[in-house]
Amino acid sequence: MTSHRFEFGLAATFVLLIAVSWLWQNPGVVQGPLTPLERERYLAALQHLPLPEAERPGLMQAARAWMDSDDGQPVYMLNVMRYYPELLRFAGAPAIEATPQQSNTHYEDQVMPLLFRVGGYPAYAGEVRNRNLLEHGGSLDDWSRVLLVRYPSRRAFLDLISNPAYAPIEPYKLMALRTMLTPTQPELVIPPLPWLMASLLLPLFLATGWWRAARRNIHREQR
Repeated sequence: MTSHRFEFGLAATFVLLIAVSWLWQNPGVVQGPLTPLERERYLAALQHLPLPEAERPGLMQAARAWMDSDDGQPVYMLNVMRYYPELLRFAGAPAIEATPQQSNTHYEDQVMPLLFRVGGYPAYAGEVRNRNLLEHGGSLDDWSRVLLVRYPSRRAFLDLISNPAYAPIEPYKLMALRTMLTPTQPELVIPPLPWLMASLLLPLFLATGWWRAARRNIHREQR
């Protein structure tokens, strides 16, 4: 009986950890969409980000519309990026001597702890190899890097970029890359096949072991 209590207690602990993890990655279930007060606070914080001035009006307009349509659900932020031939200089950007690649690497290294703190993580990151297979010419082709980042909610993304520690980091990316930043709503997310197989087979293995151990205990008690 003691053994069974331990097993049930361990199973309950695992279930609790899974539930807490799920809520951490889906906080909109509890918090709901952004409130009007939150939207205004985040818009005010965006005003203080160091940006090329030509980009600021478009960002503010798009950010307001994006916040107004919040549904509290997770969001995947698609970054399609092209390195500048040399660093883009603008007011508020640090005066550094580096290549665009080095500047962006510095940005990604520094932003990761802030990203993990809000529950976000990169779902995919990679360098572009060769040109587009479809759609050529002009600004449609010759991209350099693609990054797909999952955020638990729009609130989490806005918490990241309004963090006072983020503002000094952000210019390293904007100096290095022309970035198309596109929020996407997940419809289907499939993990890598080996992880999917492990998540299915490991519980089956553990359940089989528990069932066999339970049968052996029953046989011992019947003797």
